[in-house]
Amino acid sequence: MEKQITFTSTLPAKIIKDLNHHSLQLKTKKNKIIENALRKYFEEKRREEFIQSFKRAQNDDEMISMAEESIEDYLKLLDK
Repeated sequence: MEKQITFTSTLPAKIIKDLNHHSLQLKTKKNKIIENALRKYFEEKRREEFIQSFKRAQNDDEMISMAEESIEDYLKLLDK
């Protein structure tokens, strides 16, 4: 099990009210709701970074050349 760390933070009253409501409704601890929300947020940020890296690569001649070579190798493997 991962080590747990306690932290203190302030949030708008509306967010806390919603958190309390959903915690009761879902019968889930508030920290689990926050943990899941943060995990989804971080995953979305990683996905955005990944997309941006592909957008940058599409304009990079060296990256395009490497991709084309890789596709040729892949197609050769499929032909075998």
